[in-house]
Amino acid sequence: MSKTKAHIEAEHLARVAEILKTIGHPVRLQILEALEGKEPLSVSEIQDSIESETEQSLLSHHLIKMKDRGILRCEKNGMNVMYRLEDRNILKIFECMESCSLFNNKDYN
Repeated sequence: MSKTKAHIEAEHLARVAEILKTIGHPVRLQILEALEGKEPLSVSEIQDSIESETEQSLLSHHLIKMKDRGILRCEKNGMNVMYRLEDRNILKIFECMESCSLFNNKDYN
């Protein structure tokens, strides 16, 4: 393997790790699910859609972090900021995890 190819692969893996770290929080995963079928949504609409009783200020923090990492896109609509998925393919993570034997292992620590 050439040095350039190894460098590109390392950069790719670093980006994958960054995305997984960003979405690797239960509230952020719920945000992704909320945006799956009803996007775009405002912060208050997202808050109503998720199971967590997260305060709006904390929810906004999660949304901004996901936007800054390129996972979400936002648009101003009057007084509201509307959020949508940048790429709907990110939702495949749910299918992937559900089919993974590690996810279905009840004995994990």
